[in-house]
Amino acid sequence: MLPTDLPADIRQRAARIRLAVFDVDGVLTDGRLVYGADGHERKAFHVHDGLGFRRLLANGIEVAVITARLSRIVTERMAELGVAHVYQDQRDKRACLRQLIAALALQPEQVAYTGDDLPDLAPMREVGLAIAVANAHPWLRERAHWRTRHAGGDGAAREVCDLLLAAQGKVESELAVFLG
Repeated sequence: MLPTDLPADIRQRAARIRLAVFDVDGVLTDGRLVYGADGHERKAFHVHDGLGFRRLLANGIEVAVITARLSRIVTERMAELGVAHVYQDQRDKRACLRQLIAALALQPEQVAYTGDDLPDLAPMREVGLAIAVANAHPWLRERAHWRTRHAGGDGAAREVCDLLLAAQGKVESELAVFLG
């Protein structure tokens, strides 16, 4: 369900979305980079975000991740969730986003982008719904159309997924999936 204090323009923007794009570190994770004694990177993803991605995909909303880092763990997690659009090692996130929008034959207003830090500013300016996670850098929060209540890595992506589904009138059909 949509928050009762959600402005009408955010509802309208969310109702048009056909592609939800997310940064990884700081959005799907808490932003900490953890390395084990073996030198391998560790990441923790919130299970609620994963179900949110699956529900978007089941409802015809494409999901993508664009990240500046390269991580085997991200590849594995996105494959597990069925996310086909995974772009890693992207130094120019805006150029990557533009190519993706063109490849999917979408208009920028049909795209949402969720970020947390300065490298996300440029792609956020390209889309119809720019979202900052609750603990995003202040400059990003000031420029976002909407801010999550949850921090990155703590269910913020799920909050975005739920917003999109609710704005598109999918709450009852989603509940029916899980009520049997």
